[in-house]
Amino acid sequence: MKHKSSTDLLQFTPKGIWCPPADVYIDPWRPVKKAMITHGHADHSRYGHRSYLASTTAGPAIKYRLGDINLQTINFGEKINVNGVQFSFHPAGHILGSAQIRVEHKGEVWVASGDYKLEDDGLAEAFEPVKCHTFITESTFGLPVYDWQPQEAVFADINDWWRKNAAEGKVSFITGYSLGKAQRILQGLDSSIGKIYTHGAVENINEVMRLQGIPLPDTIRVTGDISSKDYPTNLVLAPPSALNSAWMKKFKPISIAIASGWMTLRGARRRKAVERGFVLSDHVDWKDLNKAIEATEASRVIVTHGYTSIYTKYLLELGLDAEAAQTEFTGESIDEDDTPSDEKDTTL
Repeated sequence: MKHKSSTDLLQFTPKGIWCPPADVYIDPWRPVKKAMITHGHADHSRYGHRSYLASTTAGPAIKYRLGDINLQTINFGEKINVNGVQFSFHPAGHILGSAQIRVEHKGEVWVASGDYKLEDDGLAEAFEPVKCHTFITESTFGLPVYDWQPQEAVFADINDWWRKNAAEGKVSFITGYSLGKAQRILQGLDSSIGKIYTHGAVENINEVMRLQGIPLPDTIRVTGDISSKDYPTNLVLAPPSALNSAWMKKFKPISIAIASGWMTLRGARRRKAVERGFVLSDHVDWKDLNKAIEATEASRVIVTHGYTSIYTKYLLELGLDAEAAQTEFTGESIDEDDTPSDEKDTTL
């Protein structure tokens, strides 16, 4: 799609991505009057805005994490008009409720995609391509080396690892973001192998999603009342912040794994000193990143986080009008997780 405009419909400012005619921000990182939120991860959903708008299914987790905020929700595909600008939210496939935000004004269409993936994981609403003139994209894994296997194959490996550990009397300890990744892992686990124990940050989100009617396997919150003798042969699911913490010392003997796209790189696994790395990401890999951008038919692409300079250069070589933008979005990390600070209590 080609379209010429005198000024950008969405602009990158010190507060965030701003739509001037509507005076609305998308995933702002500084306090603003009106914020539209793509999803509940901490780098996209922050406290301090006067009003929030998010998708209906993203709302409960955002409300839980941010507390007493002025939050309204909108269904996917529903259109709202703000001072002559039309907005609508469309599934991004990243985590439950994650959205791409479509912005239309005077015939010009932009899409801010937040974080996204194309594989339908059975938990998040499946990614919906949205045609536009300008597409704002992540590039967290924007290199050809990142090539995901189908999640069924990854979960088969995870369950084989758990089964082997159980046979050896070990605790299987695996980490993933408490919002989204942890619940995706849960859905892929074979609960016939043993019990599934969860860190409080993970279990809190589980409870939020169960109240939404999301079916999740049975889990047991880790508490000080549970004997250390109960954990061997079973599995513990925790956020990355729990790695190498005092909280982990109760789980012995232990086999430790990380589920992350960064586990593609052997150096990342060595640096975190874990036995297994399972390549499982809630972001697009290289092939799906390119597939998604092609599906938008956008003639202009703005790259916000990840391998921004490398991927922008690649898009320019394809003949697209591409540029990188500075933001405070972080994508996926194995050194930090999406858990707000008040959820990172790792005491028992």
